[in-house]
Amino acid sequence: MQLRTLSLFAALLTAAAADASAQSSGAYRVVDDWATLPDGRAWGAVTGVFPDPDGRHLWVLDRCGANSCLGSDLDPVLKFDLAGNLVASFGAGLFAWPHGFYVDAAGNIWVTDGPTGARAEAGAAEQKGQQVFKLSPEGRVLMTLGIAGVWGGPADQDRFNGPSDVLVAPTGEIYVLDGHGEGGNNRVVKFTSDGRFDLSWGTGGPGPAAGELSDAHAIAMDSQGRIFVGDRRNIRIQIFDRDGNFLEQWSHFGPPSNIYIDANDVMYVTDTQTGALPGWYAERRGEGWVRGIRVGDARTGLVTDFIPSDAEFAAADRAGNVYGAQVPGQTLVKYESIR
Repeated sequence: MQLRTLSLFAALLTAAAADASAQSSGAYRVVDDWATLPDGRAWGAVTGVFPDPDGRHLWVLDRCGANSCLGSDLDPVLKFDLAGNLVASFGAGLFAWPHGFYVDAAGNIWVTDGPTGARAEAGAAEQKGQQVFKLSPEGRVLMTLGIAGVWGGPADQDRFNGPSDVLVAPTGEIYVLDGHGEGGNNRVVKFTSDGRFDLSWGTGGPGPAAGELSDAHAIAMDSQGRIFVGDRRNIRIQIFDRDGNFLEQWSHFGPPSNIYIDANDVMYVTDTQTGALPGWYAERRGEGWVRGIRVGDARTGLVTDFIPSDAEFAAADRAGNVYGAQVPGQTLVKYESIR
């Protein structure tokens, strides 16, 4: 009965969201060129944005002014104050294709280096990629997970295949989303706080059933400790407990590229896939779906606002201003809250 009730609730939410998903309340004002880069540097693919625990700074992940960091001497990890001034940067030479980004409660920076396909081969040639890095706020490498340039299968405990995102629980456990694209490992891997393998879930192959993943692209945790996984190709968010037990799924946030949940359980979900290329989720465009950032409530699943945007990654500061990181657009846009 409970599963049936949840399914009915999800169906009602999805039906309502097709109308609400593209309706902006006008509560945000676009601020272009908010951040100031050093002279001579332009944005590359911006693949992460996350607030610092101090509430006064914002961390940004940039693919070294291009769509790869191989051969670059630019710092990919950038720290800005909330006025957009660059105050620190580091990470040059560490990554091939930085993708996932997280800042833990102690201010440590976590980056997944997750190339796949030809990018993985290029990274392997330089002994880079297929790793997760923990960096101090000053840029010192504190921990690495995975083996540089070496990818593994879904049964491997110490190797990844396109790690796409990472989060750290308040109690220290590390969750790595392993499997960018459908050819990845399509799993979540849980480690202890000191980097020892604990468990994993997901089938290792793309699938639509509950608990199966396909191009899993984002992972986040709410205040209850529930884990939200952006199961992008399956056009849904799956919700699990900390040990990977399936709880429920929501399909009304679109195909999720990124999920950010703040301390008040306000969630920001980016959809960059709808209509991005010919044939991509074309049926959803016909149902009124468009690309953008959907703002909602992680406790109830209700979508409360919509920001038209091409951002693939997004986060918010304590004042409710939203920052959207664009990959093909190669820029960072601030959406200032004017509520």
